[in-house]
Amino acid sequence: METALAKTPQKRQVMFLAILLLLWEAGSEAVRYSIPEETESGYSVANLAKDLGLGVGELATRGARMHYKGNKELLQLDIKTGNLLLYEKLDREVICGATEPCILHFQLLLENPVQFFQTDLQLTDINDHSPEFPEKEMLLKIPESTQPGTVFPLKVAQDFDIGSNAVQNYTISPNSHFHVATHNRGDGRKYPELVLDKALDREERPELSLTLTALDGGAPPRSGTTTIRIVVLDNNDNAPEFLQSLYEVQVPENSPINSLVVVVSARDLDAGAYGSVAYALFQGDEVTQPFVIDEKTGEIRLKRALDFEATPYYNVEIVATDGGGLSGKCTVAMEVVDVNDNAPELTMSTLSSPIPENAPETVVAVFSVSDPDSGDNGRMICSIQNDLPFLLKPTLKNFYTLVTQRTLDRESQAEYNITITVTDMGTPRLKTEHNITVLVSDVNDNAPAFTQTSYTLFVRENNSPALQIGSVSATDRDSGTNAQVTYSLLPPQNPHLRLASLVSINADNGHLFALRSLDYEALQAFEFRVGATDRGSPALSSEALVRVLVLDANDNSPFVLYPLQNGSAPCTELVPRAAEPGYLVTKVVAVDGDSGQNAWLSYQLLKATEPGLFSMWAHNGEVRTARLLSERDAAKHRLVVLVKDNGEPPRSATATLHVLLVDGFSQPYLPLPEAAPAQAQADSLTVYLVVALASVSSLFLFSVLLFVAVRLCRRSRAAPVGRCSVPEGPFPGHLVDVSGTGILSQSYQYEVCLTGDSGAGEFKFLKPIIPNLLPQGASEEIGKTAAFRNSFGLN
Repeated sequence: METALAKTPQKRQVMFLAILLLLWEAGSEAVRYSIPEETESGYSVANLAKDLGLGVGELATRGARMHYKGNKELLQLDIKTGNLLLYEKLDREVICGATEPCILHFQLLLENPVQFFQTDLQLTDINDHSPEFPEKEMLLKIPESTQPGTVFPLKVAQDFDIGSNAVQNYTISPNSHFHVATHNRGDGRKYPELVLDKALDREERPELSLTLTALDGGAPPRSGTTTIRIVVLDNNDNAPEFLQSLYEVQVPENSPINSLVVVVSARDLDAGAYGSVAYALFQGDEVTQPFVIDEKTGEIRLKRALDFEATPYYNVEIVATDGGGLSGKCTVAMEVVDVNDNAPELTMSTLSSPIPENAPETVVAVFSVSDPDSGDNGRMICSIQNDLPFLLKPTLKNFYTLVTQRTLDRESQAEYNITITVTDMGTPRLKTEHNITVLVSDVNDNAPAFTQTSYTLFVRENNSPALQIGSVSATDRDSGTNAQVTYSLLPPQNPHLRLASLVSINADNGHLFALRSLDYEALQAFEFRVGATDRGSPALSSEALVRVLVLDANDNSPFVLYPLQNGSAPCTELVPRAAEPGYLVTKVVAVDGDSGQNAWLSYQLLKATEPGLFSMWAHNGEVRTARLLSERDAAKHRLVVLVKDNGEPPRSATATLHVLLVDGFSQPYLPLPEAAPAQAQADSLTVYLVVALASVSSLFLFSVLLFVAVRLCRRSRAAPVGRCSVPEGPFPGHLVDVSGTGILSQSYQYEVCLTGDSGAGEFKFLKPIIPNLLPQGASEEIGKTAAFRNSFGLN
């Protein structure tokens, strides 16, 4: 225990002592009142508020109350009027005993702010007790040879009053042999002695009975009586005499029962029975005296435990009586030595819990400490744990306040278990521990925090409306309503994004929902910000970024750009019969509005007029001859091509190709259009594309035709004016370089032949021998080629 106390910082003890001395000096001027004991309860002692210079209303607002040692309520403060009232009838003898003056110390405690005032109440004695003798009869054995003037000690009467109300005089009933003399002790009490005035004669009167009266000094006086029975003995001329008239001893209060206190000794010069001495306690009060004496040996022993706090000293009178009735007296002054047998006591006056976090210095508790021991045994040190954000401040007369040393943070620690340790300075040191729990109440000082600064959500297109696409989550370190989070959508930074029609959020749990079906081809991704706001006052908030990525679904079938499938007449491809195997007949061009593998297209020759004549490249859509052509092969062929994407499940489209086998320019070719005007509605994008490409291609083809016509007219001499004549038989073809036209990105040379043996002029277009892959922008090239062929009436 001493080791633990030695670790207490000396700096804190010095600071506590200095503050205590300052506060003691500041509050040493106490307000003192005086009332007689036994005053009826409800008696108004004084107006305390007026005497202290306090307003009556100030007592109520500052939480005034009276405090007395042990929390026993003796006085009552009327906070409305400021009067100090007597709570119950007070008995001075019960409260203070023989102590004079009898002063009760009270403290007026103001809680807000904390302030102390010392108030003393003195109880004055009234004559409410009569003197009482310890015995109803005193026996004195007096030898007849006793000379006049001999003094015989008498037992004193007990009076619990003090001062003038205590015993002041002793009288004896009228007689011719004795009178009573009243004397003062050193402690102020009076004691009687019986004085022999006239010699006794046993033969004349062997026994006398006298009445001894004790009178106090009250008004009117009170009295008590006892009987003195005097037995006249034969001659015994030596009384016992003690070796010491006063014995002074110290007895520790923790002395065991039956322990030896002191040994007294008296001697008698007489012989025989007159010289035999017997010892006894003179007062003989077995109830009040904690000692016994051996009548033969004079040993004084302890018969019950001592208590320094109850009675710090005893004056014991010992009488030694010989066989002849003579006696002698001595006094044993016993001082009870205090030992540290009382642990300190702690009385809690005020305890505030919970305490708001982030508050400045706050008074948490007000308490007082006490120790009934004396000296170092009653001096105390008060402390708490060193690792707590609290500080003990000593105030007036062993009062302490427990205050916060710094602002508290509920999120770091919401509860403190404080142990207040009060240790005295005795040997061994005793201590008392008092545990209190201080709760920290929450203040809205933490904003909600999202689990992520940004969220990425994925949703497949064509979702059902009101589908939950994900959720956001935020936590708040506060508690109660300060930790209840509400979610909301923040205004988008992009003014064109109509966020309210796309998503919604559940304000309670942060779940996000798609309000309508999303289309990947129209909107592939969008982002917005969400906010999280707590319900504190004032409310705190934070925000996070949410990015929604729309996943593609295979919801678009392939669309064939070339050959066009919505025209009024089929597109016919011309193939010379002299074409080598692998000759590029045409190329099917298709697109898919989806993305990724949903847009990966493969081509397949589904049907053919003559199987095995043509082959289809699966990855680029090229249609090529699979073998050499012969005269036996039909002139017209119809091919059905299946275009399929790589989605799950896959989607497909078909395209129909018309192929015409020709023998070069020697065979006239008149296209036989199949009049089947299509009434189906074309896609608006395709129509716009075809119209634009047709316009550009028309200008280009017009220039080519004009150039060819001029050259032909110059070579024909027999032709009439306004018409180009065609020579008989075939003529060498001329190569026309059509750059950037057709379905391929590179330039191709087309052989243009004009035959003159037919009724009408006819152009013959032969396909290039070496094909190229379909480049980006094939749709535009296909439109140009279609316009080119339409201008010649070949489709």
